[in-house]
Amino acid sequence: MFSQLSNLNWLGVAIAFVVYCVIGGLWFTVIFVKPYKASLGKANETLPNAPIFIVGPMICTLAITLTSAILIKALNIITLSGGFEFALLAGFGYLVANTVNIAINPNIPQPVLYGFISSAYHLVCITLASVILVLMP
Repeated sequence: MFSQLSNLNWLGVAIAFVVYCVIGGLWFTVIFVKPYKASLGKANETLPNAPIFIVGPMICTLAITLTSAILIKALNIITLSGGFEFALLAGFGYLVANTVNIAINPNIPQPVLYGFISSAYHLVCITLASVILVLMP
């Protein structure tokens, strides 16, 4: 699998990564800021913006994007429909399932809302990233 690294289109990986990050920034701080804060039980608070809350998700997003690029290349996914299928499989099978699993714990006051907001974000972004990675082989 790691032999695929030399065959990746690194510009495509970079673009998919930036798109994923920009959407994440907008998703949680502009588009869904109120319901996201409510899901965390912090509806009337300002969420912290320490570096870990910015850089940490970016590192995770890079791992998701790079892994997706490697798998798309290794599986020889070259069509747009194949990219969508990959996104749905990885999105629901890994990202949505894991996000909902993380949400279901006593520290998340509204786990269903948190799971919906966060997993929808990942599903949208893995789809966009997969399309970019397939279109920029």
